[in-house]
Amino acid sequence: MKNTVKNILIALGTVTAISANAQDVHFSHLEFSPMTLNPGLAGANSPMQGIVNYRSQWNSVAVPYQTIAASFDARFNENKRSKKGIIAGGINFFNDQAGELKVNTNNVNLNLAYHLILDQTSTLGLGIYTGFGQRSISPDGAKWGSQYDYSTLSYNAGLASGETFNSPSFNFLDAGAGIVYTYKDGQGYMTQNAGKQFNWGFAAYHVNRPNYSYLDNGTEKLYIRYSTFVNANIGIQNTKGSILPGIYYNRQGKAQEIFFGMNYKYLLSEGSKVTGFTKPMAMYLGLFSRWGDAMIGKFMFEYDQFTAGFAYDINISSLTEVSRARGGFELFLRFNMLESKGGFKSRI
Repeated sequence: MKNTVKNILIALGTVTAISANAQDVHFSHLEFSPMTLNPGLAGANSPMQGIVNYRSQWNSVAVPYQTIAASFDARFNENKRSKKGIIAGGINFFNDQAGELKVNTNNVNLNLAYHLILDQTSTLGLGIYTGFGQRSISPDGAKWGSQYDYSTLSYNAGLASGETFNSPSFNFLDAGAGIVYTYKDGQGYMTQNAGKQFNWGFAAYHVNRPNYSYLDNGTEKLYIRYSTFVNANIGIQNTKGSILPGIYYNRQGKAQEIFFGMNYKYLLSEGSKVTGFTKPMAMYLGLFSRWGDAMIGKFMFEYDQFTAGFAYDINISSLTEVSRARGGFELFLRFNMLESKGGFKSRI
């Protein structure tokens, strides 16, 4: 019975790779993929940062889906005194390859953001992006739902698929915008661990509705993706611990994602302020949920300006019978030029 279910999933997976892959890529380390979360996050929380991400999933069901991404953002007027706002820019790239059809998507976007300084603790930012995308497909050897033989309850490669591709590759332009509010209370020394930071954002991706189909002549448009989130970094005063809760919501067409949970940070070493010989170190453990789909365990290690992280998705959806709860794993590496004001350092 399991083999029958798996054959059905593999056959239908080809169609899924075309239709469902019209939804955006997603990461379990959402807070460490800022440009795919909100274009207004460019320069919001760091003078300069660079991040690389890698994700692989569904290896236990069929050909794995793999995503590689990289982003860089920086403030242009960081050293200017008495500024009324922060001007920042960024660039991000991702490559996503899905299923046996090798549905390949490449995106490169440029971001521009301005963060109005409301007072000593708050900023309100607006970010826009524009970019270029490319999709390609390799239909040879694909398996289709129409090739499932109900008389034998198995996949039959001899049955006609009935599918016709107008073009195995096409390009498109992309654009979107987002707003971000950031609050930072940096009072107190690092040893007091009294710092607090809150971020809220709302964004709309693909507002120009680009063409996103191989099967018709431009009549299928990519849905706008609406993204909103709230996250925080709250120090537990007079301890070495901090809590980092977050909730994220994405909706694109009929598809939606609700992602929530919390990381716990433990400061292993504060680092020396005078000589700089001893670097700050911290360890993070986290547990998150992608509602109706997976539970995610996270581990991160921070050393000075570098943070590396690992996440693993434990599948809890209807695919559990064939996935055996194995959803996928994810890695990231981040370089962050730390901001320091009043002894409080923002790292998110």
